[in-house]
Amino acid sequence: MKIRVYYEDTDVGGVVYHSNYLNFCERARSEAFFEKGMSPVMQNGHFVVKDIQASYIASAKLGEILYVKTALMELKRVSFKLRQEVYRDEEKLFEMDITLAFVDFEGKIKKLEPQNLEILNLLFT
Repeated sequence: MKIRVYYEDTDVGGVVYHSNYLNFCERARSEAFFEKGMSPVMQNGHFVVKDIQASYIASAKLGEILYVKTALMELKRVSFKLRQEVYRDEEKLFEMDITLAFVDFEGKIKKLEPQNLEILNLLFT
């Protein structure tokens, strides 16, 4: 997914603020659903972040075009793990492994239905 760095994404020096890399990755995950005419909020629940391991490699700056790449690393009955990387051209700036768990609307962990497992496999592979 392509992202432009806007002023709101940066600090006073025009460098992307560290938490915005997480926002860029969130947008890419949501966009994967939207591109297929779907929503990350499903009729019987939604996803919450269980774990994040992040590495900041280099800084992005105001006005640059970035690309977020997303790959499915692991798919279980109640969670899935993605590797997301942010690039400027061919230079990797940021990477993270994120585990998302599926919960119902009361916040209780819930098993994903087989068709939802198929959807995740389709979206992120």
